[in-house]
Amino acid sequence: MREECKNFQSRTYASGEVARFCVLDLAPEAPWRCPENCPAYERRLADAGWVHGSLVEPAIEDEPEVPDGDVASVLGNAEEIVNAIAPEALAEARAEDARRAERERRRWWRRRR
Repeated sequence: MREECKNFQSRTYASGEVARFCVLDLAPEAPWRCPENCPAYERRLADAGWVHGSLVEPAIEDEPEVPDGDVASVLGNAEEIVNAIAPEALAEARAEDARRAERERRRWWRRRR
């Protein structure tokens, strides 16, 4: 990907996993490459207001071996899988948050007596 493009972003999570993507979702083969002659490519002019850490960003993992080089369809299939389980995962997370909030509410009530 063109890291100097103003539409490029990356996020490093606590687990060490790095997500690299186009904020306009115009790079179907992200994180490995942007489309040639991307109509939205615009060179980032300044990093004003950004805080840069002292650590070096991890290298991009190797591109997977895909028959006929059809990375976009593999990534599309992966996106479909994630989208299929997302509602269930979100419901589980919300239920756990509700249980945690209820436990905390009960704990507070017992302390108050």
